[in-house]
Amino acid sequence: MKPLSHWFRDTSQDLGLRLIAALGLLLYLVFIVVPVFMSLRSSFTDENPLKSGSSWIGLDNYQEMLHDGQLRNSVVFTLLLAVGVTAVANVIGLAFALLLDRTELSYRVLRTLAFLPQVVSGVIVGFVWKTILTQDGLLNTVLRSTHLADQPVDWLGKPHLAQFSVGVVVAWVLSGFTTVVYLAALQNIPRELYDAGSIDGADTVQQFRMITLRMVAPATTISVTISLITVLKLYDVIQVLTSGGPAHATQSTAQYIVQMAFTDDRFGYASSIAMFLLALSAVIALSVTSILRRREVDL
Repeated sequence: MKPLSHWFRDTSQDLGLRLIAALGLLLYLVFIVVPVFMSLRSSFTDENPLKSGSSWIGLDNYQEMLHDGQLRNSVVFTLLLAVGVTAVANVIGLAFALLLDRTELSYRVLRTLAFLPQVVSGVIVGFVWKTILTQDGLLNTVLRSTHLADQPVDWLGKPHLAQFSVGVVVAWVLSGFTTVVYLAALQNIPRELYDAGSIDGADTVQQFRMITLRMVAPATTISVTISLITVLKLYDVIQVLTSGGPAHATQSTAQYIVQMAFTDDRFGYASSIAMFLLALSAVIALSVTSILRRREVDL
């Protein structure tokens, strides 16, 4: 039979855990659930901070979205950016993880450096890369000094080059996160599997395809899903790097929401776009997660 002091200790620990859980739930409700419902309600109104009140307009904002060309372009760019960056960042992350899967001190230092892009603020990342990509920046200086380019390349001034530049920067940022995810997965793979593969005559490529890729499948699900969600709601890096230009070529959906809310003072319409982006992100995340989990089972 347990002593009485043990029961009091267990009760105290349970109470502490319940208080922490209740606090977490309260914060979630206040900062996530309540704002979402407030935004949902606002999406059915013509709310404007310059007006004393707002009127209920039903689905008018959502109907306007169907004919909004700038919104359509921002959604297309955001989706293409999300797909491209997610693919590139995950390939780079897995490659870096394979290179850094060592126990030596030098490799541990390199792991820290690889994760730095994810730790640094998006605003700082934007400013640094904007300095590098300007016409008189570091990249053009290197290209001209090595005679790879006769004239400075306008990386941020031409639509297609600006879109490519944004994709490269965002992929660089996300590669830190994907590297850590895949590195953790690689370190959990039993070395006996590779030894058994070597005994069976499997070469390096066959071991990578039959062992490594199969064992990191759960990490792939996590990395791909979070990468997609991150890019779909991306704002800070693009805002500092290009401000959505030139000619709205690199304007993300999140930037368009901010423009409608704080430049055009159309809170109601901005809320409707935010609800659309939330629904789109949820559908994509759930679909991708479901597909990748089925892949885990098939593997």
